[in-house]
Amino acid sequence: MRLILGLLALALGLPVCAEPLVQISAAKIYTQDPHQAVVESMLVDSRRGIVVALGTRAEMAQRAPDARLVDLGSATVTPGLIDAHGHLLGQGLGMARADLVGTRSKGEILERLRLKAAELPPESWLLGRGWDQNDWENAAFPSAADLDRAFPNRPVFLRRIDGHAGWANSAALARVKRDLSGEWQPEGGRILRDGGGKPTGVFVDAAIALVEREIPQPTKAEIRQAFAVAMQFAASSGLTGVHDMGMSFAQFEVLRQMDREDALPIRVYAHADGDALALRALCALGPFGKAGDRLQLRAVKLYMDGALGSRGARLLADYSDEPGNRGIWVTEPAQLEALVRRADQCGLQVATHAIGDEANRVVLDTYARVKGERLAAARWRVEHAQIVDPSDLGRFAELGVIASMQPTHATSDMPWVPARLGPDRLGGAYAWREMLKTGSHLAFGSDFPVEAVSPLLGLYAAITRQDLDQLPRGGWLPDQRLDLAEALAAFTVGAAYASFEEGQIGRLSPGFQADLVAFDADPFDVSARAIVDLTIEQTWVAGKPVFQRAQ
Repeated sequence: MRLILGLLALALGLPVCAEPLVQISAAKIYTQDPHQAVVESMLVDSRRGIVVALGTRAEMAQRAPDARLVDLGSATVTPGLIDAHGHLLGQGLGMARADLVGTRSKGEILERLRLKAAELPPESWLLGRGWDQNDWENAAFPSAADLDRAFPNRPVFLRRIDGHAGWANSAALARVKRDLSGEWQPEGGRILRDGGGKPTGVFVDAAIALVEREIPQPTKAEIRQAFAVAMQFAASSGLTGVHDMGMSFAQFEVLRQMDREDALPIRVYAHADGDALALRALCALGPFGKAGDRLQLRAVKLYMDGALGSRGARLLADYSDEPGNRGIWVTEPAQLEALVRRADQCGLQVATHAIGDEANRVVLDTYARVKGERLAAARWRVEHAQIVDPSDLGRFAELGVIASMQPTHATSDMPWVPARLGPDRLGGAYAWREMLKTGSHLAFGSDFPVEAVSPLLGLYAAITRQDLDQLPRGGWLPDQRLDLAEALAAFTVGAAYASFEEGQIGRLSPGFQADLVAFDADPFDVSARAIVDLTIEQTWVAGKPVFQRAQ
């Protein structure tokens, strides 16, 4: 009958509709549905993009005998993984720039820069990201002179791996229009200087803008290409959604156009850059999209402090390895409260970057003052929550504030965090177990391109607190490890809750969006280390494949 109808439609010049029901089967399907946690088959309505039913192969075949069959064989399926904190544009642009991640010396950095420079016009800026002085034999910050020997005339600017510091050569410093010498410091940032007041070439947090405003900005076409490359890479990594943390309206308009053209392979829950100007514009336009849409902009990203690696995270006491320095306020507390109040008046969700223990405390205090008893329903978020005073850990649950955390930050930072804080201040460091124990909502991500995109690395870090060499034995601060089910929940239902979408995504339940990822093996049946090496076979969003591994 279907064949006859199809031939008739072709003869009459009518469109031939794809079969709406698809039966997807696999060795195991972990659903996150509390009533049917593990099944072997499900029905998907490909037109509406939703799950229709769960059960055995035979049950689904009997229920819909005409459904198109997709048998994934020995693969294991889970709900699509959601990165609750990433930077799509940064990832896409970074894939076209010098990749400095994993470099162990300045010499290795210069070698990578020479290779990238050979691909570019000689007059263009040489840009890169990923250096981390903590991985060098001498962990001191670098200087412009380190770059000048290889690039005396070409401007070079390199973002640190966390994005909170930049390293410029003298040619780049010469492009800056303001006199950088002296003792002055920009609000919310720091220029590192030598004893004579001359800039060394390293800029921290808000000071980065002094150099970056001289760099030619990417065109709209380049922004679109960067978004496209990053989203497809995310899909190939098993991600069906990303909470993008901070973009301009011009960048968001590129995504809107892509959405109109059905060119977004994954879901994007965008956060606007949260300065006063952006807030004013967002309040005038109103939130964009609703729960379950492919693209939304209903939240704002604010910054409280800097990063721990560049000693910009704001601490309650001095850095143990730099007495006299407690970090910086990227946004002064009074200014942050004004921004939060404005966002609240406009009905926006607030997400605030806070890494140090004082920064986390001030954000929690600010949220409580502004929102009061309405705070839990607002689902405001703290991004990172890396170093929290033990007395503040339970406040996340008490206030209903979401802890949006990134497991791979702990395993990247663990070699040097004890030196930054001292051994007596680690009680609230990357404290995932304690957050769950006190009843907090956890949403996991990666902070790519600060860390690698793959959520498999996040799962591994969450359950082991070890590096890829499985060190330290037993894990760093091992009492804060999670089990795999808890970690997976933070990348699915937890992230969905953080975007008000726990009724649409994060589970494979009837009526939910059919967002899923298929692995070549069962992550619950392999060793913890083997999780990182699982192969993504397919990624589906709204009942359609957006990535399939080449056979």
